[in-house]
Amino acid sequence: MNARERLRDAKRIVVKVGTSTLAHETGKLDLHRIDHLIRELADLRNQGKEMVLVSSGAIAAGLGKLGLAKKPDSIPEKQAIAAIGQGVLMHIYEKFFAEYGQIMGQVLLTKENSVRHNQYIHSRDSLLAQLAMGAIPVINENDAVAVDEIKIGDNDNLSAMVATLVDADALIILSDIEGLYTANPSTHPEAELISEIPEITPEIEKIAGGAGSKLGTGGMMTKIQAAQVAMSAGVTMVIASGARDGIIRDVLAGKTVGTVFPARESHLRVRKSWLAFGKRLAGELVVDDGCAAAMREKGSSLLAAGVVACDGDFHEGNTVRVLNLRQQEIARGIVNYNAETLQKLLGHKTEEFSRLIGGEGPEEVIHRDNMVLMV
Repeated sequence: MNARERLRDAKRIVVKVGTSTLAHETGKLDLHRIDHLIRELADLRNQGKEMVLVSSGAIAAGLGKLGLAKKPDSIPEKQAIAAIGQGVLMHIYEKFFAEYGQIMGQVLLTKENSVRHNQYIHSRDSLLAQLAMGAIPVINENDAVAVDEIKIGDNDNLSAMVATLVDADALIILSDIEGLYTANPSTHPEAELISEIPEITPEIEKIAGGAGSKLGTGGMMTKIQAAQVAMSAGVTMVIASGARDGIIRDVLAGKTVGTVFPARESHLRVRKSWLAFGKRLAGELVVDDGCAAAMREKGSSLLAAGVVACDGDFHEGNTVRVLNLRQQEIARGIVNYNAETLQKLLGHKTEEFSRLIGGEGPEEVIHRDNMVLMV
């Protein structure tokens, strides 16, 4: 069964909708589009599917309410507008959901909710309880209080985190573009839509570079980052156009729309999900081909002998990315050494550690129990 066919069987679905879909060019909310979106979600809920909505648009709603033409520059003003807009947006959602006979629950998350393991579990339990009650959780980043240190940064990555949290079968990211193209279609008319991307390679990341719409904050690169998380967590992801009526229904019917990113086979256990996608990334390790193959094919731990470079000011216990020689991310895990110590151990065998660092240390740079493969 291919990825498109598997989408027909998806029971728990996260839908992410961006500001560019929710708002007109004026910056004011597009009520016609919101109505169609909510009606589609409500109808899918009536079919027995469990739906979760991750929504941008709080700042757009606040600008409309205050009659302002553009976002202010200062963080306190942005937070104030988000606080005003959050209420406006939720009131509109509540009204439309009630009109179609559905109950919604509002959830505000920050990175802090995922970095701490107990908060990650509480967030998960709350969302699963809402789904069990038949409600549709509507989730946004808590822009009214979030500052850069605790921001997830964009709702594409937030939606992938949420999909991981609730063990979703599918994540649908609605964008102002049909999917990922071979080049930017606004500057390259000959660009073609890529129907399926089975693996996130450095070439795919290169194609995705560049900013998105002027209203939204997430460009295509954040969607590719989200896909990396979703695929590794066993969630099939689709990027599709939010401007098309019935788009969610078409995606879940297995139609060839947008760009699909097939899930890797297994759903991760909760701790592994948190380890890979909840914790902040503090650095990067580059490994040689032999080491990459051993990790991928044998599930081996990461040993210093296979590490050729490390980057970042990380400490023991931090989470780092592991890249192959082509700069493709192949794993994430909790590192047993700080960056300064690890620099001395690169390429060396375990029996040389005491001579190099003046004492014994763990055999593994990253133990396989504390590592998640990303390919």
